[in-house]
This record gives sequence, C-alpha cells and structure tokens, in this order.
Amino acid sequence: MPKMKAVAKTRPAPGAEIIEMEIPRPGPDQVLAKVLATSICGTDLHIFEWNEWAQNRIKRLPQVMGHELCGEIVELGAQVKNLKQGDIVSAETHIACGHCYLCHTGNGHICVNGSIFGVDIDGVFAEYALVPAANVWVLDRRIPKDFASVMEPLGNAVHTVLAGEIAGNRVLVTGCGPIGLMSVAVARLCGATTIIATEINEYRIGLAKKAGADLVLDPKTDKVVERVLEATEGLGVDVVLEMSGNPTAIIDAFAALRPGGRYSILGIPDKPMEIDLGKHIVFKYATVQGINGRLMFSTWHKTTRFLSSGRLDLEPLITHRLPLVEYEKGMELMKRGDCGKILLYP
Repeated sequence: MPKMKAVAKTRPAPGAEIIEMEIPRPGPDQVLAKVLATSICGTDLHIFEWNEWAQNRIKRLPQVMGHELCGEIVELGAQVKNLKQGDIVSAETHIACGHCYLCHTGNGHICVNGSIFGVDIDGVFAEYALVPAANVWVLDRRIPKDFASVMEPLGNAVHTVLAGEIAGNRVLVTGCGPIGLMSVAVARLCGATTIIATEINEYRIGLAKKAGADLVLDPKTDKVVERVLEATEGLGVDVVLEMSGNPTAIIDAFAALRPGGRYSILGIPDKPMEIDLGKHIVFKYATVQGINGRLMFSTWHKTTRFLSSGRLDLEPLITHRLPLVEYEKGMELMKRGDCGKILLYP
C-alpha cells in the first residue's frame, strides 16, 4: 500500500513525531483529500504540550494531529455524488451524528455524539486526509488557497462576533491570538465603532493594530478596566469578545462591560475558575454566551462571502509559512506567542 508522512501524537507525553503510515482509502461517504496546506491551532498546541485538558480529552493514541485544512479531492467514496476530483476544499471539523436532538434542531455544532479531527479521530497534519463528504466545504475560486486552511478558525471569529448586535457598538477583544486578531478584523468590517484589544505579547500587539484595533492595552502595564472606562465615558463596552481563556482577563472584562451588555466567550481557561455571578452577571444584567465552533453551515456561508468579496484580507495575520516537517518550530512560535497564523505545507 502507498505510504504517507504525518505528524502524530504517539504517546501520552509532551511532543509529537513524524510517522509513516498507509494512505487511507475513503469509505462510502468520505473523500480523500491531498493536503495542500494546514494551520496550527491553540488546540494543537495543547495536545502537543499534553496539558491537563489534552490528558483528559484525548482517548486514542497514536493519532494524527491537526484539524485546519486546505486540500484537493483526489478520491471519492462510492456514495459521494455532490463533489468531484480536483475540488479545492476546506472542512468543518465538528463531525455531527445527524440523528440526535441537537442535530435535529439545527445545532449540529454541539452534537452530543460528535467528534473532531485531530482530537477524536485522525486529523490533517499529513500528506492526505479523510473527510466525511458532509463536512467538505468547496472553496470559492476567488478565495486564495492559503486562506482555505484558516477558514475554520476564522469561522470561530465570525460566529463569536456575529452572535449578537455588533454594528455601532464599542467592543473589547480580550486576547489577540490568531482568532482574537481575526475577531478584531471581523468586528471592524461589521461596523464596530470602537475596538479595544488586550494582549501581553508585543508581537501580537502590533498585529492587533494592523487588524484594526483602535486601542491595544497591555495588562502587564495598563490598568485595563480603568482605561476601558476612560475610553467609553465611564459606561463600559457594549460587547466583550473573550478569546484569552485567562481568568484575570475574564474578570476584568466583566468589570469593563456596560450594564446590559453582551459577553461572548470563546476562550477556554485551563482550569475551573471562580466568578462573582451576582456582581458581574445578575446585577449587571449581562447576556453571557458560550461559543463553540461554527454554526453549520450558516457561518461558513458568511465566512466565504467575507473572503470572496475581498473585503476581509487575512494576509497580514498569516505570519509564518513552514514545511510540515518543521511543525516543532511552529509549536514553539505558538507557545511564545510570536506569531499570527502559522501555515504548514506537507
């Protein structure tokens, strides 16, 4: 059988390795995609570092890592009729069962029986990858191929930003990792009038300004809540987009939110944390939303339109392009925060 190289988590410890494995064959409802580009997510870094979340979440080893994809379909399963060889594609990474209550009510992105590439099943840090046909997203030819591999995380940003009213609002984005940076850009495109961002890494502070933030605060040196209130006439921001997972940032953002504001959370703390529900939510009359993935598939349609129109340019946020075999360099850059989005090429 033909072989391929892949980056796999092979043991329950920090690190990963390049392995050689057989190129998989698609099942009846799958396609085989030649991976043209993939990109590193914070989830991949957690798995690589084998933090507490990864230890509790990953059940299957060895396993190919990665879930963000730009690929070309090279083989179709026997029952796949709506796709063709040569299609350039991305993929929705939440694989829903299609049969549970949540799937039946239009909430497949939080399917109770769902699985995720590179977390529950083999992922896309490889020369070839299997994708369920139902999860394939054919790329609009006007969208640069490199952008296809970041459409999945961009969808997280689009979902979070558009989870409530954004036009005409003042927004705080906490944490300017790649999705936080994308959230700044999407909020700007969608009519936010003032965008304040927080970030401790100097490299990403510069990227946040490029993405469209009006004010970038460094929590190491700036009194965040005080500065936000100064910038909003003492009222606070209308919307918080939480992207950091940092407990201090999360609490400060509640203090910086105006009464009756929206607080949308995509960032995930490493451990459980305490919050004063009465002070920060009940008496503040705050709307708090947990955001998980992308709405399937309305977020993908919006993301495609943003990119195909040319109004959203991701190029400034793609800071590194590396061969797949240099994945460790990419992980180190992610760990230090000295990057935006990192693309890997098999």
